[in-house]
Amino acid sequence: MKYALVNPNWTFAGSTYFGCREPHFPLELLSTREMLRAAGHEVLLIDALMEDLAHEQVLQRLEPFAEDFLVIPTAPSYLFWRCPQPELRLPRRWISALQRKSTVVIIGPHGSVTPRATMEKTGADVVLRGEPDQTLPQLATLPWEMIPGCCWRDQATGAYHSTPGLGVVDMQAVPALDYSDYPVERHSHLHHIFPGNGADHLKRGAEVEFARGCPYSCTFCNKTLFRNKYRERQLPAVLAEIDQLIARGVDYIYFIDEIFGVGKQVRVLLEELARRPVSIGFQTRIDLWNEESLDLLAAAHCVSFECGIESITNEGRDAMNKNCRITTDRITELLVYAKRRIPWVQANLIKVPEDDPQQVAAWQSNLKAHGVWVSEPVPMFPFPGSPEYVTTFGAQPDEQAWERAHAHYLQLFSARGWSDIQEQAPRPLAELEADAQEFACASC
Repeated sequence: MKYALVNPNWTFAGSTYFGCREPHFPLELLSTREMLRAAGHEVLLIDALMEDLAHEQVLQRLEPFAEDFLVIPTAPSYLFWRCPQPELRLPRRWISALQRKSTVVIIGPHGSVTPRATMEKTGADVVLRGEPDQTLPQLATLPWEMIPGCCWRDQATGAYHSTPGLGVVDMQAVPALDYSDYPVERHSHLHHIFPGNGADHLKRGAEVEFARGCPYSCTFCNKTLFRNKYRERQLPAVLAEIDQLIARGVDYIYFIDEIFGVGKQVRVLLEELARRPVSIGFQTRIDLWNEESLDLLAAAHCVSFECGIESITNEGRDAMNKNCRITTDRITELLVYAKRRIPWVQANLIKVPEDDPQQVAAWQSNLKAHGVWVSEPVPMFPFPGSPEYVTTFGAQPDEQAWERAHAHYLQLFSARGWSDIQEQAPRPLAELEADAQEFACASC
């Protein structure tokens, strides 16, 4: 069978989107390609975002390939499945514009929560819930009733079908990703590297996945329906992938892991990275580190160290089920120690009622005086699939979950002003998706 994996040329005008808008490696598609090839299928991967391609240019590549399955994600990279835009405007536009006769498959965070609504909004034939790396090859070899998290509409009767479960990948089976025919050289973006932060010498970035999932259960985290259980890849595969990227001129690796620093292999990975001409960055928790391991990070050329602190009080952290093992004073001490060894150290805060704004401002000022960048407390978006959604609305997500969460966010924070990572005045979800509906009708 032939699979075409297409990453759309993403735009987010008017959206509520907390992710970075620069191109990043579509690791979910690259990982899936390895699984498909191992199963004997032909694969065409087109990254329209990285190559800045229009619909017509993608069609020129699809036509001679004549795929059996066209796969499109609903978020631009595994890195941002945890904080995707609520609307499905872009996937619908791309499916409408390409007008393929193949079976159209949607993967991503939206279908993992609201598969039926995602199918109806995008016009896809199949929606796969959870992680698609190993379930996508099964579409060609198994009855769909046997594939975990497979949702589809019967072409003859129009009946909607859905199997229980979710796609969950055996991360030990993910090999070193093959970049031999991928445009690595076009990826000039250095994720979470900012001008003047001590890493101006770096030239080419890449993203790598060392582990997937997280052992913690913070209320705000959007991971329960994909990338949930913590799993590590085989270390030799990760290092082989990094060496391949270094050979292509990459001198900065950003690990997309939900929680870098967990697991028995991290120390060995850092020791190996210390021997290589590459710098690293990632997201983590400060309570996973101490002075000794922070020294090891510095030796491994860490230049970007982003920590989710969330709240400056034990009460605030407990309310979010952070299960933090250290006090605020110790958090402060470690952040300051890290900044003496790592060029960029960041502490992220969430707006919670347990924190007094004046105390937050004093804590921010103290850390900023030591060179640590501290975010303004950001509004919490109750992502469908997060425990916060259930707490906010008193029920598990239904097919209107994205609309409900987005309307709640707009109502709650429009009067207060938006955070420093939110585009001003995001548009209502129905308005954004109406644009896609008009585009689809015009394309027919």
